[in-house]
Amino acid sequence: MTLAREPRTSPIVPSYGESSLADLSASILASLTGDAAANVLGLPETGRACLLIVDGLGLEPLRAHQAAAPFLAELAFNSRPLTAGFPSTTVTSLGSLGTGLPPAVHGLLGYQVALPGEERLLNGLRWPKDVDPVSWQPRPTIYELAAADGVSTVHVAPGAFRNSGLTRATLRGAEYRAANSLGALATLAADALGESDRVLVSAYYGQLDGTGHEYGVSSPAWVNELAHVDKLAEQIAAGLPYGSVLYVTADHGMVNVGPDDRIDADEEDSPLRDGVALLGGEARARHVYARPGAADDVLATWREVLGERAWVMSREEAIKDGLFGPVDAPVSEAMAARIGDVVAASAGTWAVVATKAEPLESSLVGMHGSLTSAEQLVPMLVPR
Repeated sequence: MTLAREPRTSPIVPSYGESSLADLSASILASLTGDAAANVLGLPETGRACLLIVDGLGLEPLRAHQAAAPFLAELAFNSRPLTAGFPSTTVTSLGSLGTGLPPAVHGLLGYQVALPGEERLLNGLRWPKDVDPVSWQPRPTIYELAAADGVSTVHVAPGAFRNSGLTRATLRGAEYRAANSLGALATLAADALGESDRVLVSAYYGQLDGTGHEYGVSSPAWVNELAHVDKLAEQIAAGLPYGSVLYVTADHGMVNVGPDDRIDADEEDSPLRDGVALLGGEARARHVYARPGAADDVLATWREVLGERAWVMSREEAIKDGLFGPVDAPVSEAMAARIGDVVAASAGTWAVVATKAEPLESSLVGMHGSLTSAEQLVPMLVPR
């Protein structure tokens, strides 16, 4: 199976090694350390770099709402788009941004993935206490690598995330500074940049994503939240110390999923549960873990049931087609075991929900995770 031959709008396969989120953070690190070979985006050398990550700020909806975000939208129309990676979801994208590596290498392969050898899922946003984040994601972070080169590192984000498993997996090496408001986020990021001649600062804002999940992309609430994001970015840019460079990006975009576009895997007698041991991922990017010996039947069933509503492939096809990393790079057995026997990426505005197992996630209006341009394309904005 080759994704490019699907008889519908072509999926956006992540551009690992060229223009993905992993390449952005790797290039920012290289711009600070002078490693030209690792600077695949050709970013200018600098002593101070700030990366603002706005959760859920897809490039397409940003360009479509210029009036609400004039500062960012003007930059977006002339910006270079990046691909988020697969799945286009916060856990995976923060892993890529935090390590400068594609998902198949850092191993944060989705919102919910199977713990190999166990009949349970690891939820990357509600990390289980008995799984060590450093063991699950042992690769050095960009913050650890920067510190080893004499670069100070700071991360600014809400205090509630300070000790989360995802923070420990992706932000090790950075000094965590809690900012629980937009004003504090802008101030603390600018202050951190001015404290050293060589410093890497990242800042995270998540409310645009939350608003999109609850009310939908382009809803009045979302548009109002986008205006706040625009002001945040403008304030950080205005407060940059001399010699600093600001990059604004996102972990993914988002699409609205209507009530008639939801396929419920938990519906009574749903064939989507036949032969399935664990249903992982999320509604628009499913990892389907089959019972022993049932993988081929599960693949056939999911393809038949979903038809044109999703790109459905085996684990081997997903790896070969470059969903989790460059097509020419091998995927270790340990990482492959975290991927579903079947991978289903929703097309259009469809979603495979699980109303009994995932009642909250199934009720969301805005969703993400798949390979559509609205989810995959994220901005790389550089205010001057």
